[in-house]
Amino acid sequence: MPTAKLGDARTITLPVDLAEKLALAPGTEFKVELDAVGRLLLTPLRQQEPVPAASLAESIKKKNLATGIQLIKGVGPKLAEAFQRLGVTTVEDALYLLPHRYEDRRELRSVGALRPGRTEVFEAVVLSATTSTTKGGRKQYEVLVGDETGSIPLKWFHFNAVWMKKAWHVGRRGIFTGEVNQFGHHREIHHPEVEWLSAEDDIAAVMARDPATYGRIVPVYPLTEGLHQKTMRQVMKQVVDTFAGDLESAIGREILERHHLLPLADAVREAHFPSPEADLAGLNSGATPSHHTLVFDEFFYLELGLALKRRGFTLEEGIAFEVNHTYTRPLLKLLPFTLTHAQRRVLSEIKEDMMAPFPMHRLVQGDVGSGKTMVALMAALVAAENGYQTAIMAPTEILAEQHYLNIHTWCESLGVTVALLTSSQKGKEREALLAQVARGEARIVIGTHAVIQEKVEFHRLGLGIIDEQHRFGVLQRGILKKKGENPDILVMTATPIPRTLAMTVFGDLSLSVIDELPPGRTPIKTRIFAESRRRQVYGQIRDEVSQGRQAYIVCPLVDESEKSELKAATQLAEELQADFFPDLRVGLLHGRLKPEEKEAVMASFKANEIHVLVATTVIEVGIDVPNATVMAIEHAERFGLSQLHQLRGRVGRGAHASHCFLIASDRLSDDGVKRLRVMESTTDGFRIAEADLEIRGPGDFLGTRQAGLPEFRVASILRDGRVLEEARREAFTLVERDPELQLPEHRRLKEEMVKRWGGRLELAGVA
Repeated sequence: MPTAKLGDARTITLPVDLAEKLALAPGTEFKVELDAVGRLLLTPLRQQEPVPAASLAESIKKKNLATGIQLIKGVGPKLAEAFQRLGVTTVEDALYLLPHRYEDRRELRSVGALRPGRTEVFEAVVLSATTSTTKGGRKQYEVLVGDETGSIPLKWFHFNAVWMKKAWHVGRRGIFTGEVNQFGHHREIHHPEVEWLSAEDDIAAVMARDPATYGRIVPVYPLTEGLHQKTMRQVMKQVVDTFAGDLESAIGREILERHHLLPLADAVREAHFPSPEADLAGLNSGATPSHHTLVFDEFFYLELGLALKRRGFTLEEGIAFEVNHTYTRPLLKLLPFTLTHAQRRVLSEIKEDMMAPFPMHRLVQGDVGSGKTMVALMAALVAAENGYQTAIMAPTEILAEQHYLNIHTWCESLGVTVALLTSSQKGKEREALLAQVARGEARIVIGTHAVIQEKVEFHRLGLGIIDEQHRFGVLQRGILKKKGENPDILVMTATPIPRTLAMTVFGDLSLSVIDELPPGRTPIKTRIFAESRRRQVYGQIRDEVSQGRQAYIVCPLVDESEKSELKAATQLAEELQADFFPDLRVGLLHGRLKPEEKEAVMASFKANEIHVLVATTVIEVGIDVPNATVMAIEHAERFGLSQLHQLRGRVGRGAHASHCFLIASDRLSDDGVKRLRVMESTTDGFRIAEADLEIRGPGDFLGTRQAGLPEFRVASILRDGRVLEEARREAFTLVERDPELQLPEHRRLKEEMVKRWGGRLELAGVA
């Protein structure tokens, strides 16, 4: 039959969902024609193989998991916004938002049988309801509820009186849930949940209607404003029941079996809504097989990314430096000390990396005063010997200035120009510095994040040194790298980082540890003093000064602030000079002084022209005065342990016995005392770091929450260190066998890894 003309030949490509329905490969092209009666004819231009059923099922599952949370029944725009604040935009996000604890609601108890210290579920009737005032003048709302076995008071400390009066009237019956507290012989419950019952309601039927809330071990989720626990549970139950089955692990069967991991769908179901026989203690400590499966899954993809990243570094073409000792040998002759064995060992590891034809990516970890700066300077001089520049990046202007003050004197003696670049420099001064860097005259450029700004151009950058790397994210490391042609990267930290943290934040770097202090260091005795005993501390400082020694007094702030009772450095320096040490010279050092003013103060202190130096944390790094033997730290409870340890490291640098006095609030909590006792009991930086990490958690421990620290949905690096090591071992072994994840069985692994971590680890190029 002849066909009607359709004009020029036309082709169409079917939409993906239509192609799936017809079991055709997405992208199949069709020729479009009209027959004699005007019907549309579609002829495949090249007949493609039908989409394999497995691949079709996989794409359907992916699509399901990408469903927006706002499409779930009962989730309107406001609830969707609240979920978004918790980082949940899709059902997949929701599946991985695990409960942070669990409550046992398997049994309905009588009021008389309620057990203190447990979250209990019970039926009762309101006997009385009233507002009362505590002895401290605090308002509270108190309701007495009971059944035939007894009664128990319920209390609210934050409440809307009008709403409470309307809801809580005598004779009303409900199912109550809350933690039972015991005070002496009295039991009470604060802020309970309630499900009101009408007179004709059958309690068993009501509980059966809400299987997410009653008759089981119940999940307790993290919440945000506008989202209540009951709503959260109901939405989560719906999501888990409908979509958990679409989760499927891409990790190979061998690995799953070796580590006794559950199917991913089962692990998610059990973690959200545990089976009746589940172990409550195990659930609350994250120690169940379902938690273990999800933690391993999360760590595995991160470590896979880090393994690929490290592998990528070794495959990139870098600079093969030569070590010709033009500057390094003369520097060693200039130094008034010899390098320690540990410094020499780490330096040889760095030189070996620098001589290799691919880029160095090494982390140097060393306790306070172990001599990292000198090792970094030697590496910078190796780059200078080869005609390359070095950028040294510090997290604050103060630290950048400290490095500059420590380095430029030695370098000028060697004829190597050092430039300090900070964001506070403006106008012609800044332009002149940038020109000096661009021409290559400045061989070593020291600065803050100003070093990686767009306008900063290097003539020939060969080495990037990042100090206190934990304050910088992976992305900043990447930007510094792009300032040259694959420069070597050396990362330094004085914060002893526990192994589990190093494996997540620095898992792509080779590690060197300077585990030896220079000779002549003396142990530092640390003691805690309450504020009320401050005079005693000042008396001990006077004793030390009378023997020809010097002292630091450290404050958290520079100027007095109306909002804070912290001792300000300027005010304290004046008080000490006038009231406690009128016959001594009291100096002042803080971050707002100009670099030359700081240098002048430090020179006076080094020359023993200043007896007592009042300072802010500007002295945390890089100051070396062997004659300073005592340090008092005001408001010690306001500092992290690792920071206190860094500060303490400024004393004990000479041959005399040294002391550190921690002056803390008289109203210090038990937790606060426990923290400071760690400082009294040890000078081992790693032990202090472990304690600090446990007390403050990884985000705070690293100084800032962005910190380059991976955001884990399920895992905890504090709790799950053993699982992290297992996952790391498996991931690195797999990348050794298949360096680019090119085997067909690793396709999904690679896709999943790029989806989860590609952006954070700058791995998008791997896909």
